[in-house]
Formats: sequence, structure tokens, C-alpha cells
Amino acid sequence: MTRLLAVDALWFGLIVCAIGGIIAPIGIGRGKQRDAWIAVAQGAVYANFALITVAAGAMMWALARHDFSISYVAQVGSRATPMFYTVISLWGALEGSILFWAWVLALYSVGVVWLNRKRPGLLVPYASAALLAIALFFHVLLVGPANPFHLVSPVPLDGPGPNPLLQNHILMAVHPPLLYLGYVGMSVPFAFAVGAVLSGEITNADWMRLTRRWTLTAWAFLSAAIIAGMWWSYEVLGWGGYWAWDPVENASFIPWLTATAYLHSVMVQERRDMLRLWNLNLVVGTFVLTILGTFLTRSGIISSVHAFTQGTIGYYFLAFIAIVLVGALAMVAGNSDKLRAPGKLDAALSRETVFLLNNLLLTVFMFTVLIGTLFPLVAEAVRGVKVSVGEPFYNRMTLPVMVALLFLMGVGPALPWKRGNMDDLKRKMLPGLIVAAMVATIVVGVGAKSVYAVLAFSFVGFAGTMNVMEFVIGARARVSAHAERFGTALLRLVAGNRRRYGGYIAHMGIFVAATGIAASSTFRSEGEATLKPGQSMVVGKTTARLKDVWGREEKQRSVIGATVELVRDGAVYASLTPRMNFYPTSQQPIPTPDVRSTPFGDTYMNLMSFQQDGSSATIKVILEPLVPWIWMGGGIIVLGALVSAWPVRKLA
Repeated sequence: MTRLLAVDALWFGLIVCAIGGIIAPIGIGRGKQRDAWIAVAQGAVYANFALITVAAGAMMWALARHDFSISYVAQVGSRATPMFYTVISLWGALEGSILFWAWVLALYSVGVVWLNRKRPGLLVPYASAALLAIALFFHVLLVGPANPFHLVSPVPLDGPGPNPLLQNHILMAVHPPLLYLGYVGMSVPFAFAVGAVLSGEITNADWMRLTRRWTLTAWAFLSAAIIAGMWWSYEVLGWGGYWAWDPVENASFIPWLTATAYLHSVMVQERRDMLRLWNLNLVVGTFVLTILGTFLTRSGIISSVHAFTQGTIGYYFLAFIAIVLVGALAMVAGNSDKLRAPGKLDAALSRETVFLLNNLLLTVFMFTVLIGTLFPLVAEAVRGVKVSVGEPFYNRMTLPVMVALLFLMGVGPALPWKRGNMDDLKRKMLPGLIVAAMVATIVVGVGAKSVYAVLAFSFVGFAGTMNVMEFVIGARARVSAHAERFGTALLRLVAGNRRRYGGYIAHMGIFVAATGIAASSTFRSEGEATLKPGQSMVVGKTTARLKDVWGREEKQRSVIGATVELVRDGAVYASLTPRMNFYPTSQQPIPTPDVRSTPFGDTYMNLMSFQQDGSSATIKVILEPLVPWIWMGGGIIVLGALVSAWPVRKLA
């Protein structure tokens, strides 16, 4: 019954999306009975959300009930898996992730229609139809190559359970939903771009304001997802790092770069009426890159701990990407005259110039990562040779861009729009340059040898100072003008211009995260030793003493762990328990490191091997300075994005 209900809901959803996404725009464009066709398009959005919710709810019910007659449950379900991991395995494999994607897209579509239901014009109806057309593609997948509701016969008594790597940390419940909210959210700006072209509002700045807020919301989710993914990798995979330039990591990072570029360049369009065509291309490009990332993750053409299994679904994604690109080219070509912006750059020394350089660097960054990700696939397809592009390539190519971006994030706030003055710029930048020189002296003194590390720390100090000064100067002006206390003035300053100061808050989060990345990369130290109970090893100023090796049986796995005491002046001040988890479906043990975090850094510990009689164990200890700053910086970035996106209450 559950399966039949879900299958019927998916088929009806496909029909609804076809009507709303294909037929409704034809009726809207004819002009006759326009209101009726708009009602059809918007009604289809609500109906699709209800139908896909039924299908997703049915799948979660089937997972919870261990209904192994359904193919997806038989693939990822297991009676031994804890219920928490059983339910969230909805997004743990290919078919379930597509179903969840379709549900998130339907949720966004309802939000677009509901929040803009009173807006006049045809922008929202056409955007709704575009969202339904995208949903139609995912419905085709769900009733075709990614159908999670196939009937299994004979019905197995049990299943293998989710991927063991997905059962080791609660972040499995956090990272994928955030990633989908970010990825799928980029469909909304694309839909508004399509709606603006079809409705003739492409020259109207209002559609761009709508697009900016939705982009910012999706960007906040995607930022949180990237940070959560880094944290998950750090806490679960046991290698002591958080970013390996893995193709699937890159797939989430690439559209983040283009969305970041758009959020900056759209301000130039709003202020100076420039970059209309460029911004449209960024909106379309970001959406295409999210679909490309989905293709890379789900087609099976790449090897990654994050990737899904192989199948024919990749061909569908390639066809969809081709359709979107052809449609986008037609949109741009057909509106080239309208997209020609009258604004122009008045002077090289201006905030517009900094934003243009920012966009140039972010675009170079994006293409570098994109080429590094796709080159091995192209080389294998053309020459039949397997090649790999690793960390040395990415570091060599992207580090100069990263430090340049940090520098520009300090210069931008010091420059006005239209035309700046060199003497004023020097005066404003002086405090930041002094801080940068002090920071450089300190980090060189404590042992930093990499030029890029010194530049990163210095530019963080410079840009951080320049951004903090924006808050201080603005708050002092309010204190002088309104006789407010400094704290009150600061809060009202931010509340009165949320977009501007929310951006500065996001910048501060980037500076905090960049400090954590630079410190952990520059000053990291590690050691490995085989110890018997009672023996110790020393890494840096940390002494680790093996207490014992132990084992236990859990419902879905066997666990071997070690208790390691951290000792200072003969006294134990902390205890860590790194483990190895053995799953029946995995030939290799899954390591689970243990991490002791402080504001100054982490003590990261991994169990590398052990003697079965518990007589010894090989322990690896890594000291990771300021790694918690990365997670904290990510939270500040999201906070800044939410402050900037939060709507201002209109006075009656």
C-alpha cells in the first residue's frame, strides 16, 4: 500500500509539473484568460509539493518500518541500524537523494509563490512555471532511472544498512540537508531570470532585488553545508584534515564561488546600472554548476567517498544541462539590446573597481577548480589514461587568488562609489596596514616560513581591521548624532542597514575561518607510536599515555577502541578514546578519531592498529592549532548572510 501510494503520487506529480511547467506559460503568454492560467501555474506548485511530500513521507515510513519489499529500503535499510540513521538514510544513496532533492525544490517553489502572491505582473507566474519545469526533470528521474519504489521479490529478511561512513556522526543529519537547501535554492534565482526574460521585466531592477535575497539565502545554506562537510570529514574520516580537494567537495564549492561573485556584482548593477549581462550569466552559471555537481556526484564517473553508485542517470543530467545551456544562450541572444547597461566606470579608484576585481578573481578561482575537477574525466575519456589532479596543483593555482581576495576585502570598505581619492585611501588604510605589519612580524617570529601563510595572516589582520573600522566609525557617528550608548548605536547601525553590515559580518566570518585554516596548515604537528599500556609518547608539548585497549559489541557493529590519557606535570587532564568500527558489510574497519577541542586548537587522535590481545596499539596524535576557528567562522558567515537577507519591516 505504501509503495502504490508513493508511485501514484510521483506519477501525478509528473503530470502536474508538465501542465504547470509547459502548458501554463503558453496560456499566460497569450494574454486571454491570463488570470486563469496564472492560477493553474500556481496551483500546480502547491499540488506538486503535496504530492512529493506524500512520496517522501511514504519512503521515510517504509524505512522506519523496514519494508524490504521496496528497492531503496532493501538497498540502505537494516534492522540492526539505529532508527536515527535509518530515517536519515533517505538522503544516503542515489534514489533517496533525488527524492529529497525534488521535495526541497517543491518547498522552495511554494515559498516563491506564497511570499510573492500579491506581487503584480508576470514575473512570479513565469518563475513558478520555470521551477515546475525543473521539477518535471526530477519527476522523470524518479519514475525512471532513479525510481526508489521498485518492487523487490522475493522480499529479503534484512538489508545491508547505510554506507558505514554515514553512520559515524550526527553531522550526517546536518550536512546533506544543508547542501540540498543551498544547491536547490540556486534554482530560484535561475527561475526568476527566466521569468524576467519571458515577462519583459529584464530591465526592471525589482527582479534583481528579489533574486539577490533568494540567492543570499541559498548561499547561506551552501556556506553552512560546506563548513559542515569539512567538519564531518575532519571528525569521521580519520585523516586529520578537513579539505582534500576531493571532486565532490569541489562540486559544492564551485557554485559557491559564482554565487559569491553575483552577490557582489549585483550591488554594482543596483548602484551604477552596470553588469546586467554579467549578472544574468552568473545566475544561469550558478544553476548549471549545481546541476553539474549533481551529475558528478550521482553519475558514478568519479571516485570519491562522497559519491553515489553508478547508473544511467548521468545521461539524463547531461541532456538537462545541454537544454539549460541552449535555453540560456537563446535568452541572452534574444535580449542582448535590453541587457546593454548604460552605466559606466567613472574612475579606477572606486568601489566598483574592487568589486570587478573581486569578480575576476572569483571567476578565475572557479575555473581553476572546475578544470582541476574535470580534467581527469576528459583525459580518461579522450586518451583512456587515468590521471589525477591533487592538492599540489590546487594549492599552487589558488593560493595567490585567495590572498588577493583577502586583500581586496580590506580595500573595498575604504573606497567610495564612483570616484575615490588616493590621499583619503591612504589615510583610511593606515591602521589596517599597521596591523598587517605587526601580524607579519609575529607569525614570522613564531616560525611561519611559507610566503603565502605570512601574506594570509597579514591580509586577514589588514582586512579585519578595515571591516571593524566600518562598525566603529558608523557607531561613533550615531553616538554623536543621537547621544546613544555605543552598544545601542552599534545595534541600530546594523539594523538600519542590514545588507551592508551583514556583508561585513560575513567578511569577519571569512577572516576567522581563514585564520584557522592558515594556522592549522602552517603550525600543525603530529607523531605516531606503538605503545603498550602505561607507555607514553610526546608530540609538541602534549604527552599521550596509553591506558588500555578494549572492545565491545554494538547493535550494528563491533568496536575496538583505546583509552589514551593526556598528561601534564604527572596529572591526567583529559582522556581520548579513538576507535575502529567493524561493520558486517565493510571489508575495512571504519576509523573514528577522538578530538579534544579548545579555543586554541585541537588534539586529534586516531587508532591506527592494535594487537588482538590488547598488549599494544599504534596511536597517531595530531596537534591542530585554531581548527575550531574554522567552524566558528562558518557560523559567523551564516549569521552575516541571515542579517543581510532579513527583510526590513515596512512602516505603515
